[in-house]
Amino acid sequence: MDMAKSRGLRAFVEKLAAAGELRRIQVPVSPHLEVTEITDRITKAGGPALLFENTGTAFPILINAYGSERRMALALGVEDIESISRRILDLFRQIAGPKASLWEKLALLPKLSEVASYLPRRWRKGKPPCQEVAHIGKEARLSMLPILTCWPQDGGPFITLPIIHTYHPDTRARNVGMYRVQIFDDYTTAVHWQLHKVSRRHYEAWKARGERMPVAIALGGDPVYAYVATAPLPENIDEYILAGFLRRKAVELTPCLTQPIEVPADADIVIEGYVDPTEPLRLEGPFGDHTGYYSLPDYYPVFHVTAITHRKDAIYPATIVGIPPQEDAWLGKATERIFLAPLRLTFLPELADMELPIEGVFHNLAIASIHKEYPGQGMKAIHTLWGAGQLMFTKIALIVDADVNLRDYWAVARALAAQADLRTDLVFSQGPIDVLDHSCSQMGFGGKLGVDGTRKLPEERLLPPVMYPEPNLTDLSAEALQGAFPEIREVNTRLIERGIPVWIGRFEKTQKHHGLRLGEALARHPAFAGIKLLLLLDGEMPIQDLSDVFWRFANNTDMRRDTKLIEDAEGRPHLILDASTKTLDLDGFTRDWPNVIVMSEAIIRRVDERWASYDLGGFIPSPSLKYRALLRGEGAIAHTGQKVAS
Repeated sequence: MDMAKSRGLRAFVEKLAAAGELRRIQVPVSPHLEVTEITDRITKAGGPALLFENTGTAFPILINAYGSERRMALALGVEDIESISRRILDLFRQIAGPKASLWEKLALLPKLSEVASYLPRRWRKGKPPCQEVAHIGKEARLSMLPILTCWPQDGGPFITLPIIHTYHPDTRARNVGMYRVQIFDDYTTAVHWQLHKVSRRHYEAWKARGERMPVAIALGGDPVYAYVATAPLPENIDEYILAGFLRRKAVELTPCLTQPIEVPADADIVIEGYVDPTEPLRLEGPFGDHTGYYSLPDYYPVFHVTAITHRKDAIYPATIVGIPPQEDAWLGKATERIFLAPLRLTFLPELADMELPIEGVFHNLAIASIHKEYPGQGMKAIHTLWGAGQLMFTKIALIVDADVNLRDYWAVARALAAQADLRTDLVFSQGPIDVLDHSCSQMGFGGKLGVDGTRKLPEERLLPPVMYPEPNLTDLSAEALQGAFPEIREVNTRLIERGIPVWIGRFEKTQKHHGLRLGEALARHPAFAGIKLLLLLDGEMPIQDLSDVFWRFANNTDMRRDTKLIEDAEGRPHLILDASTKTLDLDGFTRDWPNVIVMSEAIIRRVDERWASYDLGGFIPSPSLKYRALLRGEGAIAHTGQKVAS
């Protein structure tokens, strides 16, 4: 068999099946919400990749294909994702290290030749697989594809795993990125090119010239393509060089049929078209996003379809995002591990390890450990993270010593509690925030918090240590506090029970700035003398699951606006974090606040009733049942703000 023809998703499906990582669903399943509800149950249960073979179209749907560490490694062609970081580090050391002799320099030539072999090249073997079937002009209807409508309040069907190709009109530099695509009709879509993204800059450059912008959307092909489209590469690095490096074989590109742009020859499906920058932007969204909340409508460029080509045996790849964990968590984890070496080599040579917790949905929380050698190095690491590529969106940066296991969150919490002095080891800042973050008062701009939890050197001990008494759990219970604070509904003391002085409470919010006011009163209450951090949430959902608590906290908090440092009568500092929903009436919050993402009751019932027919094993209840208590109304907007004139 021609290996080029075997590199589409069909080969990956066979690999997943051979590894016991795939289940086939042969009964008819609708791409409208039903696929999402099934996948959400399977993903959160740690289940396999799914191939929906009867979608009402000619194309099966592959989903959750990247949804575990093992499947992510299979997609990248390695046994261990960590090995990629080691390979990058080894390559850099061989090429950049000092060479003592001519022979050592000559010995580098094979390595340089290997690197050159990763560069993308032109397909030269006849008709490429991605163009075995071609639909041109009006025959190119998007309705021929099983495009998912993922969540009940989505603005329409969305292509969720697109590999979008653009190039700069002046430099011809290519960008390969992943940006959601909303379907308007058979021939037009919106493309979610956010403010900070490279393709958005390409769009602005074409707009300055007043010319149509060629765009191609590839789907499928080698599974490494979807990964590199999400990778945080510098703007001047071609994503297909990384793809060639990862698979140890150059990506072969072919020209599109109707647009002057190239795509991988082994893609399963290619949607060709253009964006006219002189055209008005169009309202896109809402969309149930990876934050677990809807991203609300905004204006984005319109893409016009000119052709759809595909393999004869093409598979349509898709993913869903929503309340974590979802499949995208493992794409993010791969980036975390792979880019550890480049981060050390370029920004943070002291970096020992890094962890981006799933509950932080990638951009909200970063934990790093460092080999500390000099005073202030923890603070230096915080500021470096905020200036390192897409880590600039990080809201909370936590730094600990290299001997702390970052995968053990209890160990991280203990290190922070023991080493961080609230008076000297916190840094509050503001800067770029992911545009999907709904908690900052201005879209894309908000507060940040850094915590230096490293052991302090003598030069850093600026103040005498604060002595906190041992907390009394009985005094910190809801029952003990409700007499003085009737708004408290529930308390979680699990962290305190493990020796970590963090109190978590859920309250009924009825007053202006209620969270911070309640937190200030609690911090001055004698029962809280031994507590360093108070975290307050509202809503009806229980707070006993710490993963849910930190997901809600990371999403709902602007780290400058919603925090307050309070000293009690004895001079002990306490940090208050208000993770409640912000509204116009109670908080002066002028933006619309989105709803959490849950499935409709009708679809939940449908999947419950059909579960046995899917042949997916024992019954799994809907994850949405757990989160329904957080809904405010049924729309994508939970609370309406006051629109501010731009």
